[in-house]
Amino acid sequence: MKRLIVQTVMIMSSGFLASASAADGVFPVHSNLKAGVAKVDITPADVRDFEVTGHRRKVTGVRDPLRAGVLVLNDGETWAAIVTMDTIGAWDDMVKLVRKQIEELTDIPAANVLIAASHNHSGPAFNEESDWGRDLVSKIGQAAKDATNSMRTVNVGYGEDAIGFGINRRKVINGRAVVRLNSEGLNDQRVKVLRFDDGRSLTPMAVLMHAVCHPCFFTWGDKGSQPYPNGYPKMSADFPGEAQSFVEMCYGGQTSSLFLQGCAGDIRPNLPGYPYRCADEADIQWAGRDLGSAVIKALARSMTREQLRTRDDYYRIRTASKVVSLPGKEGRIDAELMAMKIGPYLLLTMPGEPMVEYGFKLEHDIADRAIPIIVGYANGNIGYIPTEDSYESGGYEPNTSKLVPEAESIILAELGELADQVVGDVFASFSKHPKDIKKREQLNKQQTKTPAKP
Repeated sequence: MKRLIVQTVMIMSSGFLASASAADGVFPVHSNLKAGVAKVDITPADVRDFEVTGHRRKVTGVRDPLRAGVLVLNDGETWAAIVTMDTIGAWDDMVKLVRKQIEELTDIPAANVLIAASHNHSGPAFNEESDWGRDLVSKIGQAAKDATNSMRTVNVGYGEDAIGFGINRRKVINGRAVVRLNSEGLNDQRVKVLRFDDGRSLTPMAVLMHAVCHPCFFTWGDKGSQPYPNGYPKMSADFPGEAQSFVEMCYGGQTSSLFLQGCAGDIRPNLPGYPYRCADEADIQWAGRDLGSAVIKALARSMTREQLRTRDDYYRIRTASKVVSLPGKEGRIDAELMAMKIGPYLLLTMPGEPMVEYGFKLEHDIADRAIPIIVGYANGNIGYIPTEDSYESGGYEPNTSKLVPEAESIILAELGELADQVVGDVFASFSKHPKDIKKREQLNKQQTKTPAKP
């Protein structure tokens, strides 16, 4: 009798498990990777008569909140974090303070923290002595701690789609580059999306979206920009904030979406005017929903059974950073470059505003070895990063850049070497002789200078 009862329980249990495993939208996640995510409101507490940066102007209220997101990753050996912010830049002093704060509150080494800004033109400037500056550092540190406390086993899905609101803003006329909406100019309309899934449902735990366009919908525009001839009067996270909110809304507020900006130095919103206008509500809804729906489509497509079967179950995290000395118009300029590899996905970062050509050139060199995501506005800010060729025709970006044309080849070569280090399939020598190994280690140590702690 006892044996019969045990058999019955086993049959019922197996039936329950079969039913549970077959539940629609639930899928097994076998992976070494763990992830946690948190988002925090970083809007200044008081914005009355507040001067925003980027396109400087006074604002009197908030249209939508500025937010920061922290995605924490661990592959069983290595901790890393990606911080995104709805701000104009990732200021050098802020980056040092945030990395220090995260390292103090978590197990994440400061050198493994990637900090990226959306390049929003309707937010505050950073001052570490201001109330907002102190709050920003503190809130991001706490968000990193919260993300660390929410770690789950995940795998990673990938998808691409496209947007249609960005346009090149450089037009060469009679050998001279001018600011003009140029539909024939080079553009990158791709949207790249990473989703981090714990397998409990079709809702991703976290979403990392990447697109290429200046977030300057809500800025000056020209004097004919009704109803805002003097510029948009409120603080806003611009289209990246609108898109993040759209994605989170589609999943009932049960996911956290983060935005990474690409090589948008010469890509801006396609808002015709003289030469362009300030956006209104219709414009920002167009852009936010265009990007948001592209992300949603990519997310949904990557959950089909055929796509799920392509996902890896082992994700190794590797990071490498280097502070390079670039030639500038008024002397040498230090710039931190970074490579972060998460399984097959490779993030390469630059600390400023790279022109759109940088993304295509870097991808051309590494796309056969990893899935590249080229990030601008990260881990510092050296201003515009023009291509060498752009200096021949001049124009806004090369004329205002601190760099000289020779900087491009250095940046591309250094990022290529950092990619080699984290991808790990390129070696200068196969020799395993102890002397050769020691020599290579010394060379790598000289070439790779970890960003100094504050």
